[in-house]
Amino acid sequence: MDSKLQTPVRNGFKPFRTELRTIFRREDSFDEILLQLTQAGLPAQPASPRKVLFWGEGAGEISSYVAGWMAGKGIEVIVLDGANRFNAYTVSSFARRTLIPPEKLLKSIRIARAFTCYQMATLMGEQLISLLKREEATELLQRPWVILLGPLTTFLDEDVPEREVRPLFERSLRKIEEMASRGVPFLLFQSNPPSPPLRKGGEGGFTSSKRAYLMRRLLQFSNEVWRIDLDEEGPKMILEKGVTKLQIADCKSQIEKSVAPSHLPGANTLDKH
Repeated sequence: MDSKLQTPVRNGFKPFRTELRTIFRREDSFDEILLQLTQAGLPAQPASPRKVLFWGEGAGEISSYVAGWMAGKGIEVIVLDGANRFNAYTVSSFARRTLIPPEKLLKSIRIARAFTCYQMATLMGEQLISLLKREEATELLQRPWVILLGPLTTFLDEDVPEREVRPLFERSLRKIEEMASRGVPFLLFQSNPPSPPLRKGGEGGFTSSKRAYLMRRLLQFSNEVWRIDLDEEGPKMILEKGVTKLQIADCKSQIEKSVAPSHLPGANTLDKH
């Protein structure tokens, strides 16, 4: 794991004020993130983030991997797909690599799709509540995790009047907030929204769009935000909001070193060898 101090600006959105940025590059490091999130979601650790956003390049594809990973850990998953990007083949591939029958994982994943913002609002509200009640009736040992895939995508439809988009989106977020406050954990995956062409002078892009506020609102709404960048070395996960256990441990270690009583006998023994 590489930790760096930086304040990157991506697609016009400056990350939240978190001094320590954590960067994960390898696939096993991404598994570490998921392990932290799912362990924190256990009853013994109730103070975990309940609304974690992964946004950027390849978010849709990564969400399918996450669903398979969670199902492989025995976690029931509900996927609300507003981007039509969930790929069951990715889950099957993950199952074969981990020597788990694909049908076993797929049975642990419930999928509901939306093709309009009105349908997505219904999924994020009444229909999700119904699905959760159905899961609770099966007396599961652990609450299902909910994956929201493309929570913004359908709301970017320019055929939908602006006067309807904002209240509909805010109503959907309130429903999610209510469920999260009752202990339902959410993972949100949003690919980079389409950007209008840049004009001369650098103007334009998604930040110039009338719907740019939706992305800003989603970033504000989430307890923890990870940005996904793809480069030649593979996916790179950058924490933009929130603090992980690994960061807390690193900070504690740095503080302990900085306040170590160097004047005590033997304190500098290692420096002399």
